[in-house]
Amino acid sequence: MKQKLALSCALVHRPSVLFLDEPTTGVDPVSRKEFWDILSRLQEQGITILVSTPYMDEASRCGRVALIQKGKILGINTPGGIVQEFPYPLLAVQTRDTYRLLQDLRRQPWAHSVYPFGEYIHLALSGSVGENTVVQLLESLNHQDIEVHSIAPGIEDSFMERMRAMEEAGAIYPKS
Repeated sequence: MKQKLALSCALVHRPSVLFLDEPTTGVDPVSRKEFWDILSRLQEQGITILVSTPYMDEASRCGRVALIQKGKILGINTPGGIVQEFPYPLLAVQTRDTYRLLQDLRRQPWAHSVYPFGEYIHLALSGSVGENTVVQLLESLNHQDIEVHSIAPGIEDSFMERMRAMEEAGAIYPKS
């Protein structure tokens, strides 16, 4: 309610541009949805809205997205454009022992990137490796309850890839 009241106060003067800094951080999911529904209606009325948000699902609701880390712009595009720029096949992988899975996958030469994503590990593949190779590896390492399937990348996957590339180049976190 506090965020909705703050938004109402900001709209009293009928601005043409509205700047919102993480307006739904700490807000429950139902209120987040209602807040974004309000923003959509305001946009339809011609108000330009600039929002900073740590939530990638919210970023996907925007017309244009700038991915920023440590004050550096990693990319600007539409949400769909950002996702289309993800250059690797992507798998969601899950086994009974997530920590060991993470370590085992990171040791593979064909694993471009490996990071936790909810209950799954997102594995970006380099080369011509596919799901079967991953399953065979995990079986040979005695993983239990193996689940591997191809997925479409999301904005967060693209953000992580861009961040990884910038880190590797020393552009975000300089190598010491």
